[in-house]
Amino acid sequence: MSGTSDVTKTSGRSPARGSARERLLAAADELFYAEGVHTVGIDRVIERAGVAKASLYNTFGSKDELVRAYLELRFQVRRDTIMAELATVASPREKLLVVFDLLDQSCRRPTFHGCAFVNASAEAQPGSAAEQVPAEVRRWMRALFVQLATEAGATDPAKLAAHLQLLYDGAAVSARLDRDPGAAATARVAAAALIDAALPVRRAARRAATAR
Repeated sequence: MSGTSDVTKTSGRSPARGSARERLLAAADELFYAEGVHTVGIDRVIERAGVAKASLYNTFGSKDELVRAYLELRFQVRRDTIMAELATVASPREKLLVVFDLLDQSCRRPTFHGCAFVNASAEAQPGSAAEQVPAEVRRWMRALFVQLATEAGATDPAKLAAHLQLLYDGAAVSARLDRDPGAAATARVAAAALIDAALPVRRAARRAATAR
């Protein structure tokens, strides 16, 4: 994710001129991602958005619902970005790797602060938006990896998907904690090896090459 608010990107309107909802989401997107949903209080969001406190409660009802809207917007942007990029790639194997390419782009941005969903869920209360939305995101990512692994012809799509998701999550955490913008690129290399090992055709080609 870039430092620009996802509300601005998806609506095409400046937060300063948008509705109270758009301005609140733009402010939440900026502050929650940079500093954390548990650290930033609603007063700072309201001040950054330039709206009255009543606007937040009239629009979202509570901070938890504002957090939900922020995370759901981030999810929408991630999902739309991945699906749009996948539509440009023909090879099922390359589609699996494209997911890591997009993560690599994100990790290399100067404004990268880690995975918004991992960050939010780190101190989430049971049943809160910070727990529920990240869980939904992970289910979607796992289902996507399973679908792509199946299309690629993996012997065990579910197993490959589990390994790829582990790499994906680990790369995002490593990029943040180790200050390593190349973590996703490294994970992509490992992902390619896992994919090739899981595809019967690739395994047969390697055996044939070794036998020569």
